[in-house]
Amino acid sequence: MAKILAFANQKGGVGKTTSAINIAACLGAKGKRVLLVDSDPQGNAGSGVGINRQKLKVDLMNVLMEGADIRDAVVKTAYKGLDAVGATMGLAGAELELAEKDKRESTLKKALAVIENDYDYVIIDCPPSLGLLTINALCAADEVIVPMQCEYFALEGLSALSFTIRQVKKLYNPRLVISGIVLTMYDGRLNLTLAVKNEINKFFPGIAFKNAVPRNVRLSEAPSHGKPIIYYDKYSRGGIAYTAIVDELLQRHGE
Repeated sequence: MAKILAFANQKGGVGKTTSAINIAACLGAKGKRVLLVDSDPQGNAGSGVGINRQKLKVDLMNVLMEGADIRDAVVKTAYKGLDAVGATMGLAGAELELAEKDKRESTLKKALAVIENDYDYVIIDCPPSLGLLTINALCAADEVIVPMQCEYFALEGLSALSFTIRQVKKLYNPRLVISGIVLTMYDGRLNLTLAVKNEINKFFPGIAFKNAVPRNVRLSEAPSHGKPIIYYDKYSRGGIAYTAIVDELLQRHGE
């Protein structure tokens, strides 16, 4: 049965989608069967692994709103061990329509149930909000991984996300935990970076990954080529960082 990891942060521009794409690709490269689910209407996770949104016949919106079989939405990528479910802007409307559905918070969980035995990991890239699409991901997930920058407002955002996770845990998903924090755009030369890192380690001991993701031009370039960083420039600073984070993730899972 797959471990389902939701990548969530209601603050945009923190490297959430970049982390979801590259951790999924690194897991696949290490021999794991991985499904990347793009739950963000912007559809960047899908395009970051080479999916052409214009050619999708079935996407996550069709699955959530029309009851389409998620197996029909799965696209095999060009990368080892990595499949994906894409998203289009139609998913934005789905969030409004979901509000009127019965058991609306568990729609994604029900959809994933038919394929969770086909994968070792399911990675869900959440939108940068705490709306129903993110709630659905949190209800389906075993763990939450939070990518975040080392800045003051990021700490406030983490506090709000932690509250939401506690509420979901209490009401819908008792197994849900924050299992990892990925520090992105990291610059260890800055006092603010080190201060925020210390605060994270103080309030979330043992949760932040030891390896952080530095600012890296190659990492920024890779999505425009539809490639995860390890297939675009494996030995760039970004490629090395995400490979190390995945090694740490597998170690945490006893693998």
